[in-house]
Amino acid sequence: MFSPHTKLNLDKWIGNFLVVLMALMVVNVTWQVVSRYVFQSPSSFTDELSRYMLIWVGMLGAAYVAGKNEHLAIDILLTKLKDKAQDKLMILINCCVLTFALVVMVIGGSNLVYLTFVLEQRSAVLQIPLAYIYAIIPFSGLLVIYYQLVAIKFLTSIKATV
Repeated sequence: MFSPHTKLNLDKWIGNFLVVLMALMVVNVTWQVVSRYVFQSPSSFTDELSRYMLIWVGMLGAAYVAGKNEHLAIDILLTKLKDKAQDKLMILINCCVLTFALVVMVIGGSNLVYLTFVLEQRSAVLQIPLAYIYAIIPFSGLLVIYYQLVAIKFLTSIKATV
């Protein structure tokens, strides 16, 4: 489950899904511009749809980048430490990110999804249940947790072999 092959497959799937989602968002926004300025009749759903697609791209993209360990980071302390200390600090950082993802994204996001589902909140124009839109938050949180566990496993296996 935490093998490099599984992680690479997951990265590939998420990356391809993000590319498709971004392409659809570009088509959607292009249609909004064309319908507004060429046909003088703005499409009613494109603004809301692009907003929800941006939420999905942002949340999934954050999980994807966390998995590739390419988030923007201040690494002044990390670069000044020796190898063993670097690994220990990286494990601590991964544990902090994992805790944040669990508490805020998975638990908090799940509560948000549950509340919007129970209250039957729907989007104004598309009439999509907002629970479907917000479901990406706990899902992305689970992806971040998975990626952090893979990174911790990798760092601890390095320590065990050295």
